[in-house]
Amino acid sequence: MPSIAPLHTAASPEHEGRKETPATGRPHPHCLADIAEQIGPRRPGAIYQNVDGRFEVLSLVTNPADAAQLLRRDSARWAVIVRDTLRPDGQPFAVGSVWTTSDYLIRPARTAYAPAA
Repeated sequence: MPSIAPLHTAASPEHEGRKETPATGRPHPHCLADIAEQIGPRRPGAIYQNVDGRFEVLSLVTNPADAAQLLRRDSARWAVIVRDTLRPDGQPFAVGSVWTTSDYLIRPARTAYAPAA
């Protein structure tokens, strides 16, 4: 007797709301804008503040495998390594929180290196 269950075919990723990633492991180009929005102006040298403290950005990690390891989350796509400048003993640590309206920039990131004297 033939099955009366409907045939189930896998929907394409676009129909499921997911975006394909190239074989390189890098985000799909359309995701890059989303990632840049999530990171905000946090680039090395920037200082920003929110309710948790005032942070100097030491490094930006955009390799998903490295970010996932730093944040201990498989879904991490990026991480920012910061140091709390309000604590004299502030040690660097990784954060993966998105830039929100409660964050504000105190000092923008370095854009170029100063020439050697």
